[in-house]
Amino acid sequence: MKVETAVQRLVSEYSSRPTLRSGSLITTVFGDAIAPRGGKIWLGSLIGVMSHFGIGERLVRTSVFRLARDGWLQSEQIGRRSYYSLTDEGRERFDQATHRIYGAPASHWDGQWCLLLLSALDSGSKEWLRKECGWLGFGALSANVLAHPSPDLADLDITVQRLGVADDLVVLSGQTLRNESGMRRLAHESWNLVDLDERYREFVAMFRPLICALQSDSRIADKTAFLARTLLIQEYRKTLLRDPMLPAELLPSQWQGATAYQLCRNLYLALYSPADQFLSDTMETADGPLPPPSPGFLTRFGGLERQQKRKISNA
Repeated sequence: MKVETAVQRLVSEYSSRPTLRSGSLITTVFGDAIAPRGGKIWLGSLIGVMSHFGIGERLVRTSVFRLARDGWLQSEQIGRRSYYSLTDEGRERFDQATHRIYGAPASHWDGQWCLLLLSALDSGSKEWLRKECGWLGFGALSANVLAHPSPDLADLDITVQRLGVADDLVVLSGQTLRNESGMRRLAHESWNLVDLDERYREFVAMFRPLICALQSDSRIADKTAFLARTLLIQEYRKTLLRDPMLPAELLPSQWQGATAYQLCRNLYLALYSPADQFLSDTMETADGPLPPPSPGFLTRFGGLERQQKRKISNA
């Protein structure tokens, strides 16, 4: 299969879904492409690139309005043009997601657990905390206890402060002393690892034809690379942000999350540069083209430039 054919199949499958979640895809475009390149974009540019996914102008405008209403985006009017950027809260949330989406799986675990005790919170605060900490990978061991073996404590602190529960939430560390096999069973139940494993399997099956095509012929047009990179991160993050990123000691054998990470990393490495060229050629800010990616962009998936050089040296 040719690269162009593989990507067109991905786009066609996405655009033909009964429920087209345009707001979710716009969120991916902001997080993956716009945020690391200044974070502000002319609405007309966004409408133009979203049309390649089969999303029309009216739906883009409606989705952007909803994202602004929900506190993710803010607008600035300059003349007759509208420019959108992330709000402070939106950027904070994007930064948290970025750490997880483009970071490497945990390679070492010291056996410690981080435990959150919710008993002092009111029911509304508990519900919000369960939801927000769920995005950080915490699972519910009981109605009043959330747990994670290796959380990002900086992201946890930001979330706790944003929700205003720092004075009522108790944070502890602990270690499994007995019945480690029982702890593994509890982890499988608390995080529904069977469902996550199947979602990763479907992701790998979806993008394997593309990586096979690129292995046969690595040439890819800039627009095609952008379409593929966007859908790659869109599908990967949908499962990755549900994944608690547990250490290998707690995961099932032949965990598909590891395969999905390798595939996503390798595809991103092949796609990011031509996709960025497409963004430079087509997207506008109030000051002209998008600025170059920030230095942090090149640290994704363990260092894009370093891996590119390693790939060339091994060729």
